[in-house]
Amino acid sequence: MRLKDKVAIITGGGRNIGEETAKLFAQEGAKVAVVDLDKERGGAVAKAIKAAKGQAEAFSADVSDPAQVDKLVKDITEKFGRVDILVNNVAITDNKKIFDITLDEWNKVLAVTLTSPFLMGRAAARQMVAQKSPGVIINVGSTSGFYGRSEAIAYTAAKGGVSNLTKSMAIQLAPYDIRVVMAVPNKIGSPVGQDIFDPNRPVVNLRKNRAGTPMHVAKVLLFLASDDADFVSGSAVFVDAGVTAVMPGDTGVGA
Repeated sequence: MRLKDKVAIITGGGRNIGEETAKLFAQEGAKVAVVDLDKERGGAVAKAIKAAKGQAEAFSADVSDPAQVDKLVKDITEKFGRVDILVNNVAITDNKKIFDITLDEWNKVLAVTLTSPFLMGRAAARQMVAQKSPGVIINVGSTSGFYGRSEAIAYTAAKGGVSNLTKSMAIQLAPYDIRVVMAVPNKIGSPVGQDIFDPNRPVVNLRKNRAGTPMHVAKVLLFLASDDADFVSGSAVFVDAGVTAVMPGDTGVGA
Protein backbone atom coordinates (compact mmCIF):
# COMPACT_ATOMS: atom_id res chain seq x y z
CA MET A 1 0.00 0.00 0.00
CA ARG A 2 1.58 3.24 -1.16
CA LEU A 3 -0.21 5.52 1.31
CA LYS A 4 -0.45 3.27 4.35
CA ASP A 5 -1.38 5.25 7.50
CA LYS A 6 -1.09 8.60 5.69
CA VAL A 7 -3.80 11.19 6.31
CA ALA A 8 -5.07 12.78 3.11
CA ILE A 9 -7.41 15.74 2.69
CA ILE A 10 -9.28 15.94 -0.61
CA THR A 11 -11.37 19.02 -1.39
CA GLY A 12 -14.31 18.63 -3.73
CA GLY A 13 -14.26 14.99 -2.69
CA GLY A 14 -17.94 14.33 -3.25
CA ARG A 15 -17.88 13.67 -6.99
CA ASN A 16 -15.90 13.27 -10.18
CA ILE A 17 -12.08 13.45 -9.76
CA GLY A 18 -12.34 14.07 -6.01
CA GLU A 19 -14.55 11.05 -5.41
CA GLU A 20 -12.39 8.63 -7.37
CA THR A 21 -9.24 9.99 -5.75
CA ALA A 22 -10.68 9.59 -2.26
CA LYS A 23 -11.63 5.98 -2.96
CA LEU A 24 -8.28 5.15 -4.56
CA PHE A 25 -6.27 6.75 -1.75
CA ALA A 26 -8.28 4.77 0.79
CA GLN A 27 -7.60 1.54 -1.13
CA GLU A 28 -3.91 2.40 -0.88
CA GLY A 29 -4.12 2.66 2.91
CA ALA A 30 -4.74 6.37 3.51
CA LYS A 31 -7.12 7.79 6.07
CA VAL A 32 -9.16 10.16 3.93
CA ALA A 33 -10.87 13.40 4.87
CA VAL A 34 -13.54 13.85 2.20
CA VAL A 35 -14.24 17.59 2.06
CA ASP A 36 -17.27 18.88 0.17
CA LEU A 37 -19.59 21.84 0.60
CA ASP A 38 -22.44 19.40 -0.01
CA LYS A 39 -22.49 17.42 3.23
CA GLU A 40 -24.63 14.59 1.86
CA ARG A 41 -22.48 14.13 -1.21
CA GLY A 42 -19.27 13.99 0.80
CA GLY A 43 -20.92 11.71 3.31
CA ALA A 44 -21.93 9.26 0.61
CA VAL A 45 -18.32 8.95 -0.57
CA ALA A 46 -17.03 8.44 2.97
CA LYS A 47 -19.73 5.82 3.56
CA ALA A 48 -18.73 3.96 0.39
CA ILE A 49 -15.10 3.95 1.49
CA LYS A 50 -16.00 2.56 4.89
CA ALA A 51 -18.18 -0.10 3.26
CA ALA A 52 -15.09 -1.19 1.32
CA LYS A 53 -13.16 -1.49 4.62
CA GLY A 54 -11.32 1.79 4.16
CA GLN A 55 -10.96 4.70 6.57
CA ALA A 56 -12.67 8.00 5.81
CA GLU A 57 -14.63 10.82 7.34
CA ALA A 58 -16.72 13.48 5.63
CA PHE A 59 -16.25 17.17 6.41
CA SER A 60 -18.33 20.06 5.11
CA ALA A 61 -16.77 23.51 4.69
CA ASP A 62 -16.52 26.51 2.41
CA VAL A 63 -12.83 26.27 1.57
CA SER A 64 -12.77 29.84 0.26
CA ASP A 65 -13.47 31.12 3.78
CA PRO A 66 -10.31 31.52 5.92
CA ALA A 67 -12.03 30.87 9.24
CA GLN A 68 -13.74 27.73 7.97
CA VAL A 69 -10.50 26.47 6.45
CA ASP A 70 -8.58 26.85 9.70
CA LYS A 71 -11.35 25.08 11.62
CA LEU A 72 -11.53 22.35 8.99
CA VAL A 73 -7.84 21.49 9.21
CA LYS A 74 -8.03 21.63 13.02
CA ASP A 75 -11.02 19.25 13.02
CA ILE A 76 -9.32 16.85 10.61
CA THR A 77 -6.16 16.85 12.72
CA GLU A 78 -8.16 16.14 15.85
CA LYS A 79 -9.92 13.26 14.08
CA PHE A 80 -6.90 11.62 12.46
CA GLY A 81 -3.97 13.00 14.49
CA ARG A 82 -2.03 14.55 11.63
CA VAL A 83 -2.06 15.74 7.99
CA ASP A 84 0.29 14.26 5.38
CA ILE A 85 -1.34 14.93 2.01
CA LEU A 86 -3.58 17.67 0.65
CA VAL A 87 -5.29 17.50 -2.73
CA ASN A 88 -6.71 20.88 -3.74
CA ASN A 89 -9.28 19.62 -6.22
CA VAL A 90 -12.36 21.82 -5.79
CA ALA A 91 -13.12 24.37 -8.51
CA ILE A 92 -16.01 26.14 -10.20
CA THR A 93 -16.17 27.76 -13.61
CA ASP A 94 -17.98 30.70 -15.19
CA ASN A 95 -18.46 29.85 -18.86
CA LYS A 96 -18.89 33.58 -19.49
CA LYS A 97 -17.50 36.17 -21.88
CA ILE A 98 -15.84 39.34 -20.64
CA PHE A 99 -18.89 41.54 -21.32
CA ASP A 100 -21.29 39.07 -19.70
CA ILE A 101 -19.64 38.14 -16.42
CA THR A 102 -20.49 40.15 -13.32
CA LEU A 103 -17.93 41.14 -10.71
CA ASP A 104 -19.65 38.88 -8.17
CA GLU A 105 -19.36 35.92 -10.55
CA TRP A 106 -15.70 36.73 -11.23
CA ASN A 107 -14.91 36.98 -7.51
CA LYS A 108 -16.70 33.72 -6.70
CA VAL A 109 -14.79 31.74 -9.32
CA LEU A 110 -11.45 33.13 -8.16
CA ALA A 111 -12.34 32.55 -4.50
CA VAL A 112 -13.15 28.87 -4.97
CA THR A 113 -10.70 28.00 -7.73
CA LEU A 114 -7.62 30.04 -6.77
CA THR A 115 -7.97 31.38 -3.23
CA SER A 116 -9.03 28.05 -1.73
CA PRO A 117 -5.81 26.23 -2.76
CA PHE A 118 -3.85 29.06 -1.12
CA LEU A 119 -5.89 28.93 2.10
CA MET A 120 -5.97 25.14 2.31
CA GLY A 121 -2.30 24.89 1.37
CA ARG A 122 -1.29 27.36 4.04
CA ALA A 123 -3.36 25.71 6.76
CA ALA A 124 -2.23 22.19 5.86
CA ALA A 125 1.41 23.28 5.61
CA ARG A 126 1.26 24.87 9.05
CA GLN A 127 0.09 21.55 10.46
CA MET A 128 2.78 19.62 8.58
CA VAL A 129 5.44 21.96 9.95
CA ALA A 130 4.01 21.72 13.47
CA GLN A 131 4.12 17.91 13.42
CA LYS A 132 7.67 18.06 11.99
CA SER A 133 7.09 15.62 9.16
CA PRO A 134 7.29 15.69 5.36
CA GLY A 135 4.16 16.50 3.43
CA VAL A 136 2.69 16.71 -0.06
CA ILE A 137 0.34 19.32 -1.49
CA ILE A 138 -1.17 18.63 -4.90
CA ASN A 139 -3.07 21.31 -6.78
CA VAL A 140 -5.41 20.20 -9.54
CA GLY A 141 -4.97 22.65 -12.38
CA SER A 142 -6.41 22.65 -15.89
CA THR A 143 -5.26 23.03 -19.45
CA SER A 144 -7.50 26.12 -19.33
CA GLY A 145 -4.82 27.70 -17.14
CA PHE A 146 -2.36 27.62 -20.04
CA TYR A 147 -4.54 28.81 -22.92
CA GLY A 148 -7.27 31.36 -23.51
CA ARG A 149 -10.84 30.26 -24.13
CA SER A 150 -13.77 31.81 -25.92
CA GLU A 151 -16.36 30.77 -23.34
CA ALA A 152 -14.66 31.33 -19.97
CA ILE A 153 -12.56 34.10 -18.49
CA ALA A 154 -12.54 33.91 -14.68
CA TYR A 155 -11.80 30.17 -14.75
CA THR A 156 -8.86 30.53 -17.12
CA ALA A 157 -7.45 33.35 -15.01
CA ALA A 158 -7.88 31.33 -11.81
CA LYS A 159 -6.30 28.16 -13.18
CA GLY A 160 -3.44 30.20 -14.59
CA GLY A 161 -2.93 31.50 -11.07
CA VAL A 162 -2.92 27.96 -9.68
CA SER A 163 0.07 27.17 -11.90
CA ASN A 164 2.26 29.91 -10.44
CA LEU A 165 0.84 29.39 -6.96
CA THR A 166 2.12 25.83 -7.17
CA LYS A 167 5.62 26.96 -8.09
CA SER A 168 5.83 29.61 -5.37
CA MET A 169 4.46 27.25 -2.73
CA ALA A 170 6.98 24.61 -3.79
CA ILE A 171 9.86 27.06 -3.37
CA GLN A 172 8.69 28.47 -0.05
CA LEU A 173 7.77 25.13 1.53
CA ALA A 174 10.82 23.18 0.34
CA PRO A 175 12.82 24.02 3.50
CA TYR A 176 10.13 22.20 5.49
CA ASP A 177 10.31 19.06 3.32
CA ILE A 178 6.88 19.73 1.84
CA ARG A 179 6.52 18.93 -1.85
CA VAL A 180 4.04 20.94 -3.93
CA VAL A 181 3.03 19.72 -7.38
CA MET A 182 0.21 20.12 -9.88
CA ALA A 183 -1.80 17.73 -12.04
CA VAL A 184 -3.31 19.23 -15.18
CA PRO A 185 -6.40 17.49 -16.63
CA ASN A 186 -8.31 18.33 -19.79
CA LYS A 187 -12.04 17.57 -20.14
CA ILE A 188 -12.00 14.76 -17.62
CA GLY A 189 -15.29 13.21 -16.54
CA SER A 190 -18.22 15.56 -16.17
CA PRO A 191 -17.73 19.30 -16.79
CA VAL A 192 -16.51 21.35 -13.81
CA GLY A 193 -19.26 21.76 -11.25
CA GLN A 194 -21.59 19.19 -12.82
CA ASP A 195 -22.56 15.71 -11.65
CA ILE A 196 -23.59 14.13 -14.92
CA PHE A 197 -21.03 12.85 -17.42
CA ASP A 198 -21.86 13.67 -21.03
CA PRO A 199 -20.65 10.82 -23.27
CA ASN A 200 -21.04 13.10 -26.29
CA ARG A 201 -18.74 15.77 -24.88
CA PRO A 202 -16.34 16.60 -27.74
CA VAL A 203 -12.74 15.55 -27.18
CA VAL A 204 -9.62 15.84 -29.29
CA ASN A 205 -6.44 14.14 -28.10
CA LEU A 206 -3.72 11.69 -29.03
CA ARG A 207 -5.54 8.67 -27.58
CA LYS A 208 -7.94 8.18 -30.50
CA ASN A 209 -10.25 10.86 -29.07
CA ARG A 210 -11.13 8.69 -26.08
CA ALA A 211 -12.76 10.61 -23.24
CA GLY A 212 -10.73 10.90 -20.06
CA THR A 213 -12.16 9.50 -16.83
CA PRO A 214 -11.73 10.67 -13.24
CA MET A 215 -9.68 7.54 -12.55
CA HIS A 216 -7.10 8.63 -15.12
CA VAL A 217 -6.40 11.66 -12.93
CA ALA A 218 -6.78 9.81 -9.63
CA LYS A 219 -3.98 7.40 -10.56
CA VAL A 220 -1.65 10.31 -11.34
CA LEU A 221 -2.58 11.99 -8.06
CA LEU A 222 -1.77 8.75 -6.26
CA PHE A 223 1.67 8.69 -7.85
CA LEU A 224 2.31 12.33 -6.94
CA ALA A 225 1.19 11.76 -3.35
CA SER A 226 3.36 8.68 -2.89
CA ASP A 227 7.05 8.25 -2.17
CA ASP A 228 7.44 7.19 -5.82
CA ALA A 229 7.32 10.93 -6.63
CA ASP A 230 9.77 11.93 -3.91
CA PHE A 231 11.93 13.90 -6.38
CA VAL A 232 8.99 15.70 -8.04
CA SER A 233 8.22 19.21 -6.81
CA GLY A 234 7.18 22.53 -8.32
CA SER A 235 6.22 20.97 -11.62
CA ALA A 236 3.05 20.14 -13.51
CA VAL A 237 2.06 16.70 -14.76
CA PHE A 238 -0.34 16.95 -17.70
CA VAL A 239 -3.11 14.36 -17.75
CA ASP A 240 -4.52 15.47 -21.08
CA ALA A 241 -3.78 12.63 -23.52
CA GLY A 242 -1.45 14.94 -25.40
CA VAL A 243 -3.84 17.83 -26.07
CA THR A 244 -1.24 20.45 -25.19
CA ALA A 245 1.32 18.80 -27.47
CA VAL A 246 -0.75 19.42 -30.60
CA MET A 247 -0.36 22.33 -32.98
CA PRO A 248 -3.72 24.12 -33.41
CA GLY A 249 -5.33 23.06 -36.66
CA ASP A 250 -3.54 19.72 -36.91
CA THR A 251 -6.22 17.58 -38.51
CA GLY A 252 -4.38 14.33 -37.87
CA VAL A 253 -5.07 14.36 -34.13
CA GLY A 254 -6.77 11.25 -32.86
CA ALA A 255 -6.73 9.60 -36.29
